[in-house]
Amino acid sequence: MSIINPHLKFQSQAVAKPYFVFALILFVGQILFGLIMGLQYVIGDFLFPLLPFNVARMVHTNLLIVWLLFGFMGAAYYLIPEEADRELHSPKLAIILFWVFAAAGVLTILGYLFVPYAGLAEMTKNELLPTMGREFLEQPTITKIGIVVVALGFLYNIGMTMLKGRKTVVSTVMMTGLIGLAVFFLFSFYNPENLARDKYYWWFVVHLWVEGVWELIMGSMLAFVLIKITGVDREVVEKWLYVIIAMALITGIIGTGHHFFWIGAPTVWLWLGSIFSALEPLPFFAMVLFALNMVNRRRREHPNKAASLWAIGTTVTAFLGAGVWGFLHTLAPVNYYTHGSQLTAAHGHLAFYGAYAMIVMTMISYAMPRLRGLGEAPDARAQRIEVWGFWLMTISMVAITLFLTAAGVVQVWLQRIPADGAAMSFMNTADQLAIFFWLRLVAGVFFLIGLVCYLYSFRQRGRVPVVAAAAAAA
Repeated sequence: MSIINPHLKFQSQAVAKPYFVFALILFVGQILFGLIMGLQYVIGDFLFPLLPFNVARMVHTNLLIVWLLFGFMGAAYYLIPEEADRELHSPKLAIILFWVFAAAGVLTILGYLFVPYAGLAEMTKNELLPTMGREFLEQPTITKIGIVVVALGFLYNIGMTMLKGRKTVVSTVMMTGLIGLAVFFLFSFYNPENLARDKYYWWFVVHLWVEGVWELIMGSMLAFVLIKITGVDREVVEKWLYVIIAMALITGIIGTGHHFFWIGAPTVWLWLGSIFSALEPLPFFAMVLFALNMVNRRRREHPNKAASLWAIGTTVTAFLGAGVWGFLHTLAPVNYYTHGSQLTAAHGHLAFYGAYAMIVMTMISYAMPRLRGLGEAPDARAQRIEVWGFWLMTISMVAITLFLTAAGVVQVWLQRIPADGAAMSFMNTADQLAIFFWLRLVAGVFFLIGLVCYLYSFRQRGRVPVVAAAAAAA
């Protein structure tokens, strides 16, 4: 006897479920550590020395990256079989890689929390291939090697599925993005002693992930969901997708230069970085038009209204966070004053939530009912709770962004604009921003409540029948 899920086109798509579940668990952890950091901003010795700010921040940002990677992998395992019109090449390999990646991630986080960072470096033999000590890439070298192994196994599994099946624009764009993700991560192993060179290549991972290849992954996931929930012809969606990824790659790759303004790179990057990063909102604006156009052209009313809301909300919030708030401080003459201020944090929070957290939750919202045996959509009550979660999280993140923006403007005004020695010191400026940090903390609590609503909406039990495999095949 074997469990057959009649709501899945291919049974191997079921391997996506543990990836989605674990991604959401890590998401909860990320938000909890974000709230701890929010308290430490205003109560400096909160949980010190048990949990210093630098450790909480490291865990917060690493959990963000890892849960999104789990979400992308789960999305690929669900999406690629349908696009290729065949079963996944090796479901067993997908499950093995899940446990390897999950174990590596958990052990690394535990290492951050319970071992001094210098001790963790010594314990993991970082001196053999020094890669630690850089923001977002704090993982021990052995963890980075594990990530590469998991990525290679994952790409092999997805690639073989595509090679043996149908090739579509959606799957090709996703595969291109996933390959780019793996390739650019290799720069995390290059750690030159010269700080300017280090930052130059460091951005090849950080920027070219989030403002390059991740946008391809996002675009393919959005296109897949819109095809399913609107019934619009695939050819129409693919034409839009071509335009979006072309703009994303052209502006994103050259737009890397907006990180080279102040690290000693040639002055030509002041122009290239400013011009092309100012064009980076265009692909996100195109995504808004794309989503709205597809919904207006829809040939069916999909019962999963929550997934439709997530799809539209993703494009609008991504445009605001990555596009509008990115443009606010991307031009070199403006960035001279705003670089590394709370304006950067405002942009980062809304951009990551809008562009990547929301597209993963869109995919989970669409796929999870089928994975859990509920059919195309959960019941009306579950969808109402999920919609509450959507609005609470989205409005709270917009509020966090506005509070951090106000903090950034005040910070620049007090600390960076005054001349003749009248500029306020960093710590005194931070004291003046306390009200904004308190408000940011309150908004963060409401965000957590929204996430709880999103998770609570999955309480409805699925009913996947147990059927004899031979009977199902017949």
